[in-house]
Amino acid sequence: MEKKKNFYITTPIYYASGNIHIGHTYCCVCADTIARYKRLAGYNVRFLTGSDEHGQKIQEKAKQAGLEPQAYVDQIAQSFKDIWKVLDISYDYYVRTTDDYHVALVQKVFSELLEKGDIYLGKYTGWYCTPDETFWSDSQVEVDEHGNHFCPDCHRPVKQDSEEAYFLNVKKFVPWLLEFYEKNPEFFAKDKMNEMINTFIKPGLEDLCITRTSFSWGVPIKEDPKHVVYVWIDALLNYISSLGYKTKDESLFNTFWGEDSEIIHLVGRDITRFHTIYWPILLKALGIREPDKVIVHGLLLTKSGVKLSKSLGNAISPYPLIERYSADSLRYYIVREIEFGTDGNFTPTQFIDRLNSDLANSYGNLVNRTLSMLNKYFQGVVPEFKDPMNDFTKKLYEEIEVKLTQYNALMEDFKITEGASKAIELVNLGNKYFDDVAPWTQAKNGNIDLLKECLYAACEIIRIGSIILSPIMPNKTKDALDQENVPEELRTLASTHEIGKLSNIHINELHALFPRLKKEEEVAYLTELIDGPSK
Repeated sequence: MEKKKNFYITTPIYYASGNIHIGHTYCCVCADTIARYKRLAGYNVRFLTGSDEHGQKIQEKAKQAGLEPQAYVDQIAQSFKDIWKVLDISYDYYVRTTDDYHVALVQKVFSELLEKGDIYLGKYTGWYCTPDETFWSDSQVEVDEHGNHFCPDCHRPVKQDSEEAYFLNVKKFVPWLLEFYEKNPEFFAKDKMNEMINTFIKPGLEDLCITRTSFSWGVPIKEDPKHVVYVWIDALLNYISSLGYKTKDESLFNTFWGEDSEIIHLVGRDITRFHTIYWPILLKALGIREPDKVIVHGLLLTKSGVKLSKSLGNAISPYPLIERYSADSLRYYIVREIEFGTDGNFTPTQFIDRLNSDLANSYGNLVNRTLSMLNKYFQGVVPEFKDPMNDFTKKLYEEIEVKLTQYNALMEDFKITEGASKAIELVNLGNKYFDDVAPWTQAKNGNIDLLKECLYAACEIIRIGSIILSPIMPNKTKDALDQENVPEELRTLASTHEIGKLSNIHINELHALFPRLKKEEEVAYLTELIDGPSK
């Protein structure tokens, strides 16, 4: 796809029925890594996240807490913002579906589509899952041997509802949607596209129920105020309400939803249907463009393969992990260990092994021993750069360029796990180079020119490695660059191709970036955190 100067990336807006857990953390960290890389690469980026605050489940939760729904979601939204701040999620805007401008857009869209005939009044009879805010047909629900009916997604009991409702006429748009898929094969992953077609479209896609009358916590429609807009249509419109669509100032909408913008939605597997079937149809009905890509990331699972979720109560808070190991350590594990786009596990052993191997033994070790040697042999001053004489050094600079090319191609293609791997491979070039050249031996033998060449090259590896790791670990990489005292103009992605500008820099005071963790002790701590105290 031709490169565009603007880049718009969104996370799902998280349902405000409870506090954030590590599963939500996964999605937001991945989106933030992509947004930070795109900014580093010079794009005009807008990164959106937020909270989905309407629906029957929230109304019931608020009642249980003894609060009005608005007061309840205010607390939850603030808790979301608090965790994103601790994790350094660099969103540009936080959208709330209870905000006045969003409510106004939902009402405007409803009225427009009602007038066009794309929304009509009917009656819905079907199975309703309150926790998931989802209706299911007889053929979709699970039935046990006792005749009990369960949600096919969360496997909890559903109840049969029948009520007057407004519907979005999606059947009308099915031929267009299939043609859109055919013309845009990169809209989302092929296997998931086949799943949507075979599971939902070919059996006969029903018109979508979009209002309810059995609860009141939602956006009331002006034409029939006893109806409130059902959560999914309300929620999906956040992507354009937050850009000022249908307001006096549509400048953000024109920029980030315009033709010179790449639009990426990052979503979990369990909401693929809404983003790849109903959202394109809704946009088509409104006469505006579709996103370029919906990236369906995997789910975080327990070691036994069960989804981590609020409703199942099996997901830990990210706070203890951040407090004990740092936000950047958690961010790195999420991006590097769990292959982006597939399901992954969070296990204590994997977590500690990854932090020790990549962060303590590789990146942290290279920073520590390079800068310590600068202090020991050259009073903390980076030697002057000279054209390399040693074959190991020449090979190192060639390999740096190869790794950079690979890294940038992967990150541009949203393959952030593989990109993180290339970044660490680049750092490991520095550790292998140290082993090959053995600067301590060169110092002992009086080979000062080779010692200078080696330490200069290691400083470049630290600088370049820190820059390309910065979308994943914004704080620790800044710390490393600060210790090395790298000028701001040499902290850009473009500058990674500029070797030779660190000469005579005085480095700053040193301290360890990532202490090596005692595996047995930390695995025991994490196991108790996840499973609870052993009896």
